Amino acid sequence: MASNTWPSWLPLRDDLRELTPYGAPQITDVVQLNTNENPFPLPDEVASTIVDEISKVVKNLNRYPDRDAVALRQKLATYINGLSGTSFGIKNIWAANGSNEIIQTIMLACGGAGRTALGFTPSYSVHPLIAKTTGTGWESGLRNQDFSLDIGRAVSEISRVRPSIVFITTPNNPTGSSTPLADIRELARVCGEIESLLVVDEAYAEFSSERSAVTLIAEFPHVVVSRTMSKAFAFAGARVGYLVASEAAIDAMLVTRLPYHLSALTQAAAAVAVDFAKTLQREIDLLIEERERVASTLTSHGYRPSPSASNFILFALPADRSTTSHDAWSFFLERGVLIRDVGLEGFLRVTVGTVQENDLFLKVAEDFQLQNRQEEKR
Repeated sequence: MASNTWPSWLPLRDDLRELTPYGAPQITDVVQLNTNENPFPLPDEVASTIVDEISKVVKNLNRYPDRDAVALRQKLATYINGLSGTSFGIKNIWAANGSNEIIQTIMLACGGAGRTALGFTPSYSVHPLIAKTTGTGWESGLRNQDFSLDIGRAVSEISRVRPSIVFITTPNNPTGSSTPLADIRELARVCGEIESLLVVDEAYAEFSSERSAVTLIAEFPHVVVSRTMSKAFAFAGARVGYLVASEAAIDAMLVTRLPYHLSALTQAAAAVAVDFAKTLQREIDLLIEERERVASTLTSHGYRPSPSASNFILFALPADRSTTSHDAWSFFLERGVLIRDVGLEGFLRVTVGTVQENDLFLKVAEDFQLQNRQEEKR
């Protein structure tokens, strides 16, 4: 609803009346390349094992789930340790309904009235949204023109704002750019000096060659790393995210979590998915290859894709176009390809799909450029 259409009887907070519900368009009968999902369905072996496990859990749905999700957290700790050579246990892991719940819980615990969160935009648009809904102030630090992070300027902004929470998203959404671990270490250093929590959002980490910020936690206990199973695990429909952090930070999350927030069904399904991590992630190399192919082909058609370490590409429309980003988005949609208008004029974002989906996207991209050149000649 628009800000001026909320009914007078609804005691909605004044600072929320300007907001509309968050969400991307959900359109059927098109190739959906707009929400950074993994395009590959679960293998039959994984799906059947999940069904078997859920069939056992169903018999006990009259009981509440394991409030602490111990089995799942242990498996996630083992998974992270295998990736990064760390030695985390269940007290360093917290699982939730997607990484968005993790972000909200962090804001509830460490934000709120009189406190400020700082992020570097353009970045994940849900961060400032959750800040607002939790009554946390928000400050936007800027990125460079190429969307990279100027660490010197970022350090200065942190020192100036003195926020309670600092967000850094890497690989960054919607730009796809990755922040080197050495730069994150510098942010961690300055955050430690002002006793600020550094939240590193690593939703797309498995698609990047950079080392994870979880390797900084032992040295900087105020660093917390948010990750998700939605992308690399092809598990978006299950809604599972997790936090890797020091024990004290995890305990703070437990203060503001909802009771029994992660269902027994979700825990059972996610535990199986972690067991099959290698199987579920065997297409990552293919997606990275396709990411590079799509970026290269876009360049040959006159577009300017930003370097990406994720499973999506932000690309600038041809410089000589006569249309807006929304017009270009509509052109793709009318031809059966749904991509994302992220609100950056002159740019659109596309998720890397299957080879066939990417081929269709690239054909429409070529058609758009051809039409644009024809209109310029008129």
